[in-house]
Amino acid sequence: MGIRAIFIALRLALSFLELTLQVRLPGHINGLEQQFPSEQTSNTSGVTAEASSVKCTLQGKSRLPAFSRDGDFKICLLFLSSPISSKHQHVLFSLTGRGLRISRTIIFAIEEINNSTDLLPGIKLGYRLYDSCVSVPVSVDVAFQLLNGEDPAFYKDGNCSQSRVVVASVGDSGSSPSIIMSRIMGSFKIPLVSSFATCACLSDKQQFPTFFRTIPSDHYQADALAKLVKHFGWTWIGAVHSNSEYGNNGMASFLGTALREGICVEYIESFFRTDPARKIQRVANVIRRSTAKVVLAFTAVGEMKILLEELSRDPPPPRQWIASEAWITDPNLMSFSFCAGAVGVAIEKSSKVIASPVLTEFWEDAFNCSLTESEKQFSFNRYFLLPRYIKTLKSPYTETSQLRVTNLMYKAVYAVAHAIHNAVCRETNATIQCDKHIGLEPKQVFKEIKNVNFSKNGYHVSFDANGDPVAFYELVNWQKSESGVIELVTVGYYDASLPRGQEFHINRNITWVEVSVCSESCPPGTRKVLQKGKPICCYDCIPCPEGEISNMTDSPDCFPCPKEFWPNAKRDACFHKPVEFLSFDEVLSIILAVFSISGAFLAVITGMLFFHHRTTPIVRANNSELSFLLLFSLTLCFLCSLTFIGAPSEWSCMLRHTAFGITFVLCISCVLGKTIVVLMAFKATLPGSNAMKWFGPPQQRMTVVSFTFIQVIICIIWLVVSPPFPVKNLTTYKEKIILECALGSAVGFWAVLGYIGLLAVFCFVLAVLARKLPDNFNEAKMITFSMLIFCAVWITFIPAYVSSPGKLTVAVEIFAILASSFGLILCIFAPKCFIILFQPEKNTKKYLMNKN
Repeated sequence: MGIRAIFIALRLALSFLELTLQVRLPGHINGLEQQFPSEQTSNTSGVTAEASSVKCTLQGKSRLPAFSRDGDFKICLLFLSSPISSKHQHVLFSLTGRGLRISRTIIFAIEEINNSTDLLPGIKLGYRLYDSCVSVPVSVDVAFQLLNGEDPAFYKDGNCSQSRVVVASVGDSGSSPSIIMSRIMGSFKIPLVSSFATCACLSDKQQFPTFFRTIPSDHYQADALAKLVKHFGWTWIGAVHSNSEYGNNGMASFLGTALREGICVEYIESFFRTDPARKIQRVANVIRRSTAKVVLAFTAVGEMKILLEELSRDPPPPRQWIASEAWITDPNLMSFSFCAGAVGVAIEKSSKVIASPVLTEFWEDAFNCSLTESEKQFSFNRYFLLPRYIKTLKSPYTETSQLRVTNLMYKAVYAVAHAIHNAVCRETNATIQCDKHIGLEPKQVFKEIKNVNFSKNGYHVSFDANGDPVAFYELVNWQKSESGVIELVTVGYYDASLPRGQEFHINRNITWVEVSVCSESCPPGTRKVLQKGKPICCYDCIPCPEGEISNMTDSPDCFPCPKEFWPNAKRDACFHKPVEFLSFDEVLSIILAVFSISGAFLAVITGMLFFHHRTTPIVRANNSELSFLLLFSLTLCFLCSLTFIGAPSEWSCMLRHTAFGITFVLCISCVLGKTIVVLMAFKATLPGSNAMKWFGPPQQRMTVVSFTFIQVIICIIWLVVSPPFPVKNLTTYKEKIILECALGSAVGFWAVLGYIGLLAVFCFVLAVLARKLPDNFNEAKMITFSMLIFCAVWITFIPAYVSSPGKLTVAVEIFAILASSFGLILCIFAPKCFIILFQPEKNTKKYLMNKN
């Protein structure tokens, strides 16, 4: 509990020992002397007689109650007054208007109970009403005085046996005095019911078994304050608290709740009203210089007044004050205009229990029946100016619009009365019978008060297993009226009896300052990275990496999009990746399609020209049948490139590769046949040669069909074993999907391509061997050039195909098909077409047979 608590405990022990020795020791010593007489006194009858005649007397000066009354059962009541009460010798002089109002309410409640026919009928409750002066020593003094037999007013003829201990105690107002009193009185099973001690530590029944209260525990107040701070997005706050059990335990409860709510505290300062001025100044300077714009003050009224007075000398920048219930409703503090907009939790305001004409009249008439003439004159001059203006003046005594603690004290008195009623009264035949002569012990009241459960004027009173009531707070706000005066306005409530998550509710607008945060919220598309050495509320906002998003504010991390999705530019949402393929509406596809159709059209035109001049020597040379078949295969080669354009499908993927492989083999087979024909024709001109007999037209057809059939077999095996299929390529580009044809079997693809290359190389070698044969028109030269272009194209195709990404791979393959096809048709057929159209004189057998 700290050094302060240890000091108080030591002081308690010394006080208890001192009072015990003063009050009890003489009687005990005399008793011992009677039981074990010494040798000196055993034979002296005069001494023995003198010892037996000693009567029990109270040593020391007794503290007088502010108000008292005898009765069948007595209860002790303590109430809060002014911190300056110790300056006055007469206890009444210490009473403030608020304290006097509470004390008169207590008396009113007891008078109301004594006149009741339903509650303790026929029994009068007595009371001893003390002013604690917000002082722990005063509360301790009163507690020991009660335990040792109260005061001389209860002694009759000095006989100790007739002293009676009170059966219950109501009070004290503060947490620190209540903790001490509960520890003292708990050992004697005297129940203590407090109306203003909120420390959550008092709910510990192991330490404070006889403590009860009508005000909620600070455990709930801390939760309400944390939810209030979180509601307005204030994640960066400062905190000050009283250096007392109330402030220390309350702040500890708040910090635990705030941590769970994600609230960070820049500074925590504690102080007490008796601290040196320099410490109060230091706390004020911390508030002035801090970056947090919200200040939570978990303090008592006395500490808060001192702090605000210090701050008023040099008002800080605009600060949002968050108040505990101890000071938020105090009207005197509302004079500090720089606190306008303060918001906090308050005890529920009474609108039924006490704000009644009967009680108001009781208050107004209180002075005429309880004070001496000098006391009346003093009190009236201090609080009300003149007695005749009591009803028209506003003061803490006459103010009835904000009855909060008064209501709790009223309920506490009734709780004790109900416990006594349950202990001494029985209902028989619809009649309540109470025994006022019963020897009522405090432990009996303690047993009954745990089960108290009643309603009074619409307000329910009961205690849970920890001695606490159901927590209910009003959320209040200091708002400036049109006249510029700060007024207390109820803006919501906190009800702990509601389901989790529904306890906190604000039902009207409030006045408050701007948001207080250490770091601005990270927008979607970024993530939080904590700043080194600072609380979790201080962070930097880092953009999400490529391929990841965050779709909420203050995201602690980014997460990747699904495979077929990609972040937008802000990286706060995932959208479908665009699907890319070589479509017909692209410029590149249109250009390639135009060349493809043009090539096919060129092959058809060439075929028509050759067919028209089919009887001419230049057409008939080197087997015109192979020429027409070559033109047909070239037409197919040009057209097969169109199958590579468009969205890949299962059928298009199989068609494009197999059509390309077969048509090109057919084309190369025809060129190879023509090359062999040239070689055979030259050998046939030699004396005794019979070469053309073995490579006539049937053999030429067979050669073309055989080479083409091998490619067909390769393609069939490829399609059966592992055919090409459409696939979404998600790896080449992260931001888009490439729709392409997977090869299925890479072996099949390269087998088709390798076979075409093998035939092309073989054809090229034969053409090179035949290029210098002595003909005026040697077709082998044209075939050499065409095969050179063909091989060059496909050799460069391999690295280009492997390295080209996405749809460019398809474009490269189409380009290779078109380039090699144009190379064949231009190198082989363009010279013949030129002779047919522009040099018909060379289209004669004589010219063709003329050897160089």
